[in-house]
Amino acid sequence: MNRKRVIECLCVLTMVLLYTAGKRYVFPTVERNIEEVVIPESTYVRPAIEIERQERGEGQEKITYYAADIQLGDAADLRTAFAKNQYGLNIKDTVSGMAQKHDAFFAVNGDYYGYRTDGIVIRNGILYRDGPSDRECLVMYRDGTACVMKEGTISGNKLVEEGAWNVFSFGPVLVEDGKVREGLDEPYKVDILNESISGKQPRTGIGILGKNHLLIVTVDGRAEGYSCGMTFQEFAELFKDYGCELAYNLDGGRSVTMYQEGQIINQPCSGEERKVSDMIYIGRDYEGTAE
Repeated sequence: MNRKRVIECLCVLTMVLLYTAGKRYVFPTVERNIEEVVIPESTYVRPAIEIERQERGEGQEKITYYAADIQLGDAADLRTAFAKNQYGLNIKDTVSGMAQKHDAFFAVNGDYYGYRTDGIVIRNGILYRDGPSDRECLVMYRDGTACVMKEGTISGNKLVEEGAWNVFSFGPVLVEDGKVREGLDEPYKVDILNESISGKQPRTGIGILGKNHLLIVTVDGRAEGYSCGMTFQEFAELFKDYGCELAYNLDGGRSVTMYQEGQIINQPCSGEERKVSDMIYIGRDYEGTAE
């Protein structure tokens, strides 16, 4: 081998050695042990719903009700919607109609806000109305907690600032601090123009079992031999028996509707769905975030 060829070989060998050394020096800093990579787990849990149908009593005293135990992953999973996606008086649609438009897999009637001009209306974190009222409202917060308070003692804007997600104005309060409210046998009117809604009636109510843990109950009524309905006292005792710390009565009577997976599962007392102002629902997308 001539001298020129030897020199070329030595140069190539030197370049290979230098490249290898450089590679070993530079690249180890980006090599990782797979065991060291930690993937954080999400704290969000999709909502779970268990619905049971229960009967009690016989004959004229028979009562049929549906209880939905709901564990939310996020407080914003419990949403509300207006009929025809519009806020206002006497704008109405059926619960099933609204549910289908919003792709809900579970829904019930709300507080029929559009029948009145007073009371606080906060839905999905937005204030729509802050009219004076003598009622107590149910405030459900973005952090998964809830409380009741006298309307007029705090402004709607302040409630939104404090994280109110939904506020319902109907009543009465059924259970507070785990105890049945006193005076539920007395006549109760939503406003001075309405007749008393006491006595055995179809009912819709919402109870708080814990943070982001709800119990929504619909009681059928006005149907002898199937279900006669409940008094406020009986309704409150039901929520207490389920372990609710707080429970609140929503719009009842002909409005009572529970929807699941494309169908009405209770029996509205008029034989068909009543058109109402609003619904409470859980959608199929499980977003769990407030916008």
